[in-house]
Amino acid sequence: MQDAAGVRAAYAGIAGWIARHGVGALAAKRTEAEALFRRVGITFAVYGEGGDPERLIPFDVIPRILARAEWDRLARGLTQRVKALNAFIADVYAGQEIVKAGRVPAALIAENEAFCRPMIGFAPPAGVYCHISGIDLVRTGPDDFYVLEDNCRTPSGVSYMLENREAMLRLFPTLCSDHRLAPVSHYPEELLETLKEAAPPNCTGTPCVAVLTPGHFNSAYYEHCFLADEMGVEVVEGADLFVEQDVVYMRTTAGPKRVDVLYRRVDDDFLDPKVFRPESMLGVPGIFGAYRAGNVTLANAPGAGIADDKAIYPFVPEMIRFYLGEEPLLQNVPTYLCERDEDRAYVLANLDKLVVKLARGSGGYGMLVGPHSTTEQQAEFAARIRAKPQDYIAQPTLALSTVPTLAEHGIASRHVDLRPYVLMGKEVRIVPGGLTRVALREGSLVVNSSQGGGTKDTWVVEDGTGFDGGSPSQSQSQRQGG
Repeated sequence: MQDAAGVRAAYAGIAGWIARHGVGALAAKRTEAEALFRRVGITFAVYGEGGDPERLIPFDVIPRILARAEWDRLARGLTQRVKALNAFIADVYAGQEIVKAGRVPAALIAENEAFCRPMIGFAPPAGVYCHISGIDLVRTGPDDFYVLEDNCRTPSGVSYMLENREAMLRLFPTLCSDHRLAPVSHYPEELLETLKEAAPPNCTGTPCVAVLTPGHFNSAYYEHCFLADEMGVEVVEGADLFVEQDVVYMRTTAGPKRVDVLYRRVDDDFLDPKVFRPESMLGVPGIFGAYRAGNVTLANAPGAGIADDKAIYPFVPEMIRFYLGEEPLLQNVPTYLCERDEDRAYVLANLDKLVVKLARGSGGYGMLVGPHSTTEQQAEFAARIRAKPQDYIAQPTLALSTVPTLAEHGIASRHVDLRPYVLMGKEVRIVPGGLTRVALREGSLVVNSSQGGGTKDTWVVEDGTGFDGGSPSQSQSQRQGG
């Protein structure tokens, strides 16, 4: 919110509101927001802790702000990155030219759990594999954004981005109207248009779109229903669908109805028991055959996860150069692959300084934050790395900026990240902003909702050039995402 010269331009309106009304008014608004979210039923499931896993995601009422010029720069980099990731997925299941050119090791693809062999030789409509991406960003300075992760499978959290904005409009109508905020409410319309553009070759007429959910036990079930409702389409489970002569139908009260595009939130392994895991009760027998026959589109494509594997991540800048002939606009965080002897030796010698992650993990699980870890935890991770080095990567703990957050005893700095959502159809569409996740515990770098993190509304303001975080010396992490 502030630098040495005072309040940054983008935060001037927020700072003025707080000065006039005080922290007590913010606390009252937070209580009002909790009641609103509880009434609407905005929950997130957390497993493995006993008791009722459904809980509200904490919502911080101080927005995270980006100036329009900052966002435009980010949007160009996001567009470039998603185009390269999609080109990589297409190449992986075709000629693997990037491997032949020596830019990506063959073993990283052939031995990767996310590599979907049934996709070899098949290209989805318009060659789009990754229709919905969530790119996790962190920031270290006024002009320095880093990509922390690429999410090309079933990125979640966009419903919280939309609900956070709706909450802010209700809680602070005058404050919102006083800022020239870039809107986000049109995301469902953009998503639906992107999915319709992905209609399969054998679709005739207006494509019928549906959202395929694993069911109400899934942690993001609220989001599946929310997005289906916002798009005006059906939300279906595997049992609601059947395949006949390579055509997918959903059961309705008026009889079977053909489905052309499925926004699927079911993992690859559970999609089709005839092709993947035979014991799966979540998928639809024969749906992969219908997909290959050109009678249904699955978004995102099976096997798209090969592009967001953490062991593949270090090679994304090279993908941009190889497929697009351009230099990357967004930087990668330096990454050590523990399966490499030299990298592993460095990681084992510096566990107290690094962040160690599972190469195929998510949700903040299976992670060691070196500077905040104990000697015993470091020893445990060293044993894990030696036992299965291919399962781990490591990154330095960057000096990342912070944003103002309403804490227990007033306003305090907390680390955040940013997950913008990128849609790819006939064109690339990005709603300005994204989901900001915030690490609510002081000093914590873990922002995931499953690990106790919260969320903020993300404002892209049409005027002002403010930088949203403290100096790198003050901070350690930020993101916008879900």
